Amino acid sequence: MNSAIVRKLLVRGMLAGLAAGVLAFVVAYLLGEPRVDSAIALEEAHSHGGGGHEHEVEVVSRGLQSTAGLATGVLAYGVAFGGIVALAYCFALGRVGRFSPRATAAFMAAGGLFAVYLVPFLKYPATPPAVGNPDTIGKRTALYGLMMLLSVLLAMATVIIGKRLAPTLGNWWATVVALAGFAVVIGLAYAFLPPVNEVGHDFPATLLWRFRVASIGIQLTLWTGFGLLFGELAQRLLAPAERRVKVGAAASAAV
Repeated sequence: MNSAIVRKLLVRGMLAGLAAGVLAFVVAYLLGEPRVDSAIALEEAHSHGGGGHEHEVEVVSRGLQSTAGLATGVLAYGVAFGGIVALAYCFALGRVGRFSPRATAAFMAAGGLFAVYLVPFLKYPATPPAVGNPDTIGKRTALYGLMMLLSVLLAMATVIIGKRLAPTLGNWWATVVALAGFAVVIGLAYAFLPPVNEVGHDFPATLLWRFRVASIGIQLTLWTGFGLLFGELAQRLLAPAERRVKVGAAASAAV
């Protein structure tokens, strides 16, 4: 793949990431922000009930945080996310199997959602404001980053091992063995990495559950939207002749 194609895919990845970020922002605003507001209100009620902390000056209003601030963060993340995944796509295309550009994008999006988000989430799930000790935020961030890095590296190793075992075991059993190895190692990581459980006994379980469901929904929207949009853009760039043939055949059938 020459540098011109890589640049074009990078631009398309960033555009697809931006569009997916818009979709994720809508989900975050509709599903996530109400839960954040509820958690903040709960935290403030406990603070006032605990007797007497002075009211802190709010540098950025909550309304601005939940609208322009949220949009800026999600859209900037979407652009950066799209560029990084597009570069990974350039490396993976043709190396993970003989799939079309669109199918490769879909598989990468599904694998990324699983390895980058879901696997670390199951060990260290997202928590809303009012949950967690501020003194342990560095430790919690490091543990989550370690879990994510381990998951991504193991996912890459799983693909490589599966391809190397395929000539001997066949595609089906090579896939089963590789996935079983991934599950075993991740299970050991879950068992030996220290847990993080700083949710207070008085924090509403329903609110915590809804916040985590909203978090999953945001990531699902981001990865799915990106996979579909980028896959279509990559297909039009890398397989234009196939697309023209299909359009021509459809036009002939209509006539």
